[in-house]
Amino acid sequence: MRLARAETRRQFLRRSQMGLGAIALAGLTGSTRAGGEADAAPAIPRRPAKAKSVIYLHMSGGPPQQDLFDYKPLLNKHHMEPCPEELLKGQRFAFIKGRPKMLGTPHKFARRGESGQWMSDIQPNLAEVIDETTVIRSMITTEFNHAPAELFMFTGSPRNGGAAMGSWITYGLGSENRDLPGFVVMISGGTDPTGGKALWSPGFLPGIFQGVQCRTVGDPVLYVGDPKGMTREDRRRTLDALDRLNEIEAREHGDPETLTRIGQYELAFRMQASVPDVMDVGREPQAILEEYGAVPGAASFANNCLLARRLVERGVRFVQLFDWGWDCHGTSAGNDIVEFLPKKCKEVDRPIAALIRDLKRRGLLDETIVVWGGEFGRTSMNEARGGSTFLGRDHHPHCFTLWAAGGGFKAGAAVGATDELGSSIAVDPVPVHDFQATLLHLLGLDPFTFRYPDQGLQQRLIGVEEGVKVRKDLIA
Repeated sequence: MRLARAETRRQFLRRSQMGLGAIALAGLTGSTRAGGEADAAPAIPRRPAKAKSVIYLHMSGGPPQQDLFDYKPLLNKHHMEPCPEELLKGQRFAFIKGRPKMLGTPHKFARRGESGQWMSDIQPNLAEVIDETTVIRSMITTEFNHAPAELFMFTGSPRNGGAAMGSWITYGLGSENRDLPGFVVMISGGTDPTGGKALWSPGFLPGIFQGVQCRTVGDPVLYVGDPKGMTREDRRRTLDALDRLNEIEAREHGDPETLTRIGQYELAFRMQASVPDVMDVGREPQAILEEYGAVPGAASFANNCLLARRLVERGVRFVQLFDWGWDCHGTSAGNDIVEFLPKKCKEVDRPIAALIRDLKRRGLLDETIVVWGGEFGRTSMNEARGGSTFLGRDHHPHCFTLWAAGGGFKAGAAVGATDELGSSIAVDPVPVHDFQATLLHLLGLDPFTFRYPDQGLQQRLIGVEEGVKVRKDLIA
């Protein structure tokens, strides 16, 4: 009677689909789920996949597409002229007031690579590998503030509580290395992204699919190391005792999160040996360090790019790099498009190009998707907040640029276009949910049936609404 009272209906239904049959199936299929993940989720149907892993390079703040990829000669022609009224009608802006002036780019554009992609001159290294990418100039989102837009990009919902993209993918595919987490997060730019740690939260999924934040300075993972005076043997005995207590708890109350806790403890124990090894970029040849611009022991985007390659090489499924500082409002010299944006591009341009070349040399680019982008775009008008004389752009959800390389994306392709002033999409809009669906499809997961029951809904990364599409025009 005590067990019956302690167990909820939801726990009973979950346990009924995760019994001996699920355990037997995991054994027969040689499940690669790491650290207790086989206990935390049922087997997920898979389709033939073009990709095995993802490295997602998120430029937190929203890079200005008009200064990087979306060349607009007419916008340059009308630089500092009053904005046409039709571009303002019915529009909401985060900071622009009144009638702003149009803002051309101060940077020189040219066609790059054999594919002839338009790019500005502040990304010279990326220009050398641009033929490996699919450049989407017609991304569109529903959000125009940072946190909701980042949540929408990475959880499929602008509200807190959803499961992160990396959590969804490791829930569906697991990790190929039982000694490393399936989902790793690294931060550069001096602070977390605006959306915070919710961007790598498992949400309603079992906690084992939480993104693990790794660092290049100090302990790679906080709180994984043993306390002073505790040996690895002591730690093993402690974990064995905790496991026995948690197993009793699981039998009595049937809470699946107890099983998750066991898996997390065991994974943390194995990570004590595996993570310091994989996070030591000093093991790389000097030529590789120079190619990325990486410095052992430093905290930088360059180090994180090299670590991303080392992680996917060892079977980590999803590596998320957040680089903060792309919010180019032009309120000061520290966030304008004339001086600051080129400096920001210089920090990431060399390591991104090196990452793509390195993956290709090692035969990993064919099975690894590399994504670059922000959470939204920027206006074609100058913000001039508070009368600032620095040049910058406000938030703009109606069009932005994102590119993807490898893993089945069409190399050397350009998809979509904006109007002549770069203010709205003219051809082939690609909503965020369509891009998410395409990513899942390339990883062998059906975005429409890949779901998880929560709050009375069949939750999906692509949202519960209909009308989402896998974009075949992005796929090779």
